[in-house]
Amino acid sequence: MRPVVIATALVLFSTAASAEMPKTLEGFAIHQSVHDYPTLVERLDEAIDVSPLNKLSAASATVGARSLGQEIPGNMVVHAFAPTFAVRMLEASTAAGYEAPLRFYITENADGTATLAYKPASVVFAPYDDGGPALEALAFELDAIQDAIALFAVDE
Repeated sequence: MRPVVIATALVLFSTAASAEMPKTLEGFAIHQSVHDYPTLVERLDEAIDVSPLNKLSAASATVGARSLGQEIPGNMVVHAFAPTFAVRMLEASTAAGYEAPLRFYITENADGTATLAYKPASVVFAPYDDGGPALEALAFELDAIQDAIALFAVDE
């Protein structure tokens, strides 16, 4: 019985380690890049720096796994927002405040490249009917900023 458990665990681990972001995923904007993972991480930071948003934090399962002595493909979530957008969002809908900050997700691909994905603000804020036209306008403004950040980051 024990060899079966070990073999199953190895299959599951190898599948998880080679998993990549799909080419399409409902509700997500997904941008394949030619850059490797560390370069895309740097380029995303640069893109956010020149945008109206501020980088607030980053969380990396890769770094966490490394602290456990394990290696997994590059994986990072970057949080970004700005006070001017936060004030406008909360004026439109207090409930929508749960969705801030916006998130960008970088994953390392098996071929050495990396992918950048995010949920556009218009998708993230869509459930908040109480925000009305003000929240909808803010969401579409943030969509354009997210798109510009993504294009800057993945551009060759």
